[in-house]
Amino acid sequence: MSQTLQSIRGMHDLFSDQLQNWLHLENTLQQLATHYGYQPVRTPILEKTELFKRSLGQDTDVVEKEMYTFEDRNGDLLSLRPEGTASCVRAGIEHGQLHNQVQAWWYLGPMFRRERPQKGRLRQFHQFGIELFGSTELSAEIELIAFADQLWEQLELKDITLHINTLGNQTDRQRYRTALVKFLTPLRDQLTPDEQTRLERNPLRLLDSKSPSVQALLKKAPAIQDYLSPESVQRYDTLKQHLSDLNITYQDNPSLVRGLDYYNEAVFEWTTDALGAQGTLCAGGRYDTLVEQLGGSSTPAVGFALGLERTLELMKIHTPQPQQLVILSEPNESTLIAPLAAQLRHMNLQCVIRTDFKGGPLKNQLKRAHNTQAAWALILESAEQYQIKPLQTHAATITCSPHTL
Repeated sequence: MSQTLQSIRGMHDLFSDQLQNWLHLENTLQQLATHYGYQPVRTPILEKTELFKRSLGQDTDVVEKEMYTFEDRNGDLLSLRPEGTASCVRAGIEHGQLHNQVQAWWYLGPMFRRERPQKGRLRQFHQFGIELFGSTELSAEIELIAFADQLWEQLELKDITLHINTLGNQTDRQRYRTALVKFLTPLRDQLTPDEQTRLERNPLRLLDSKSPSVQALLKKAPAIQDYLSPESVQRYDTLKQHLSDLNITYQDNPSLVRGLDYYNEAVFEWTTDALGAQGTLCAGGRYDTLVEQLGGSSTPAVGFALGLERTLELMKIHTPQPQQLVILSEPNESTLIAPLAAQLRHMNLQCVIRTDFKGGPLKNQLKRAHNTQAAWALILESAEQYQIKPLQTHAATITCSPHTL
């Protein structure tokens, strides 16, 4: 006997009853993005591995351990996308969409990382993202933060905390990087081999390490705030003032670094304690060097990505109002169903023919129709007379003829 085939670990099937909240969240995101003036963009799920090595960094956990990477028949090294920003930048450069232009894009789709599956962390997960290219104005960061704040309000999500920090400009970052390496180098024997590699290649990633021993070492480390230029300090202070003016509550978090090399100036993330260790719902910041790093012209940019699965964990069950109309008939009038259904669908009504009811007494058909959560049953009594019966309320049944439809 052959073994039963199953889905890949960490990659889930979803059915209609589970997808109601998904559809509600996706619709809310798309409508909000439209109201903010963002345009949809879709990029391939599969990209050249080099794209992510250059954008995320060769030494990051994502590139070293988590990407699904393989060699195709031509010998090219390909990877399933682990995030969306790099693909948007690649597409913008390739199609000439970014040079001396302002582009406001949103995307939504599956991403892939080979991590140990747990609550809020799957191997195929879904992200919604915003990418705003071409603006150096602080208003860009403020708009993205306001977008997410409005989203939480519309979804009626509570107990979500906004954390913000600034990494300064590229010169500030480099000066701080030098100071951090100087501080940690004498302590490298207290780091694991992986942490020693990060110290050499991307020491800022150690700042958001989850290791208690690393965090203990960092308590006496220099602070990035001591290496910021006056311009970066002023920009950050102005950001905080605008957030206060908008009544957006935040926590100033000096340890928030968003460990990727391409971030600069403001970084931000929203977290919750309701999901355990996987408490980050949404995160982003300014990344003014990534477009140039991937081969384009120097282009400022800011963006964020939101995890749909984690957001859905916090959402109340969304039960849409039933809209379907189910056509039923007396046994001798069943031939009238298909023409009537076609007429109703041309009128843009959501009409369902349930062949699984298999006729039988009308009482039994109505019971089955009620269990489908349909709103109404249209009962064909004859070619000249129908009844429209509400299934989910106690409203009166309406008797009508074909001419009144």
